[in-house]
Amino acid sequence: MANQKNNTQQTEEQLLTQSEAFVTKYKKQIIIALVAIAAIVGGCFAFYYGFLKPREEKAQAFIAQGQIYAIQGDYDKALQGDGRFPGFVKVAKEYSFTDAANFAKAWAGICYAHQEKWAEAVKYLEDFSPAGDNSLSPAAMAALANCYAATNKVDKAIDKFKDAAKKADNPVLSAQYLLQAGQLLESQGKADEALKVYQQIKNDYPTSQLCTSQPANGGVMVTPEIDRYIERAQK
Repeated sequence: MANQKNNTQQTEEQLLTQSEAFVTKYKKQIIIALVAIAAIVGGCFAFYYGFLKPREEKAQAFIAQGQIYAIQGDYDKALQGDGRFPGFVKVAKEYSFTDAANFAKAWAGICYAHQEKWAEAVKYLEDFSPAGDNSLSPAAMAALANCYAATNKVDKAIDKFKDAAKKADNPVLSAQYLLQAGQLLESQGKADEALKVYQQIKNDYPTSQLCTSQPANGGVMVTPEIDRYIERAQK
């Protein structure tokens, strides 16, 4: 036991000596490396707080103004600005490396889609990177699906509507996006695939308006709309 303890102590002393020798030999290189790391870290903080963060905040303010125009249906001002607000197109271009620039691409694509300028809409919507939200991102994906459908890229439209439904993950939007996917499948004569989509709506989103009985004239409850789609696809 005494020998083993002495051997262990000797090994530790040897390692310590070797480490000290290494530090002594490469002291200058180690200091240079540490200074370089500190400079990189400091540069990153300076870039973020001195450049990127202020640009992000300014661009986000522009996005808020553009949303007002988009909601009002004034798509030209939303896209190109009003003299003070630069417009989604300019924000997307001039505020790169910010989340706001990415959101501006989504809004620009949606506005162009409303104007039926499909090529411009696709350009921005395909360049948009869906974020972690379940509102703007799925809306942009659904807008891209509509662009594909309008330009006879039906298969891509169906896939994108399904993606939008999954991204939205709520009874209102998801059910609507899946319904559009099912309708496109029917238009292609793919009734069996459409049926699966309609059944998915009924199973996954039973609280959606499509899946609940609605009152008609006289207070009579009408069969849920999705049941009519299912019945049609089964024929």
